[in-house]
Amino acid sequence: MKSKKRCEWCQSSPLMIAYHDKEWGVPVHNDRKLFEFMVLDAFQAGLSWSTILNKRENFRKAFANFDPVKVARFNKRSFERLMKDAGIIRNRQKISCTIENAKIFLKIQKEYGSFNKYIWQFVDGKPRQNKVKNMRQIPARTSQSDAMSKDLKKRGFKFVGSTICYAFMQAAGMVNDHKSDCYRYQQIKKRAEGR
Repeated sequence: MKSKKRCEWCQSSPLMIAYHDKEWGVPVHNDRKLFEFMVLDAFQAGLSWSTILNKRENFRKAFANFDPVKVARFNKRSFERLMKDAGIIRNRQKISCTIENAKIFLKIQKEYGSFNKYIWQFVDGKPRQNKVKNMRQIPARTSQSDAMSKDLKKRGFKFVGSTICYAFMQAAGMVNDHKSDCYRYQQIKKRAEGR
């Protein structure tokens, strides 16, 4: 039986393959899931995605199943608990920013009716379908991620540089960066087109 052609970056572990096959590039419109990707991509800064993915369940437990309402209520004791949690990345700045970012996330929800409505405006509500032949063609940032980063920073978000925003866009399916010969490329493209 012939194995499926996949993007090279996911080949390091079964967990990475499962993430590639089931989540990466699939359009996300659920606010809690969007918050999850915002948190995980912020923690990824300076680290590999596989490191974050291996700790994802620990992050889920530590950050109240990525419920922004609960995370926004975290206090000094919550912060100290997180700093002692060996299951996550114990970075003072990233933990502190996650709690503050949750508060801003809720303000955006209130202003726009949902975070989904706000964040998808940066791609005019429709996933961008890139057609890359090799991984070198995938940009680290785009004009859309620049605009997203600028607006999020203006609102007070931290750990939302353009490169982090682009990684978030890839994870949340705002952009389809599967290689054109990857079996997931056409599946996600068809899904985005409603076919």
